[in-house]
Amino acid sequence: MTVIVAGSVWVEPATRDQYVDAHQVIVRAARVHPGCLDLAISPDPIDPGRVNIYEYWDSQQTLDTWRTICPRPNPTTASIISQNVQLHEISSSGPPFRAKS
Repeated sequence: MTVIVAGSVWVEPATRDQYVDAHQVIVRAARVHPGCLDLAISPDPIDPGRVNIYEYWDSQQTLDTWRTICPRPNPTTASIISQNVQLHEISSSGPPFRAKS
């Protein structure tokens, strides 16, 4: 069963780019890790203090393994003010839009 970790964290707007840049070491390493289908930590295009988190893994086991070896973010003064990130277990997937008959 695939898993998705998705949501957002909020930091001070003046430190958002620093927060995103500090986490690029994780994004680069995860994207080449076996079982990582996608991973992004990116600035929100509307809210200047919001950072969007998206991780897509082939299994919970792969994610758990990754978490034991995941590199730490580069040093930053940005701190999380609040967050809303959830893990989703996916039992099936398909195209986002269905063809009209």
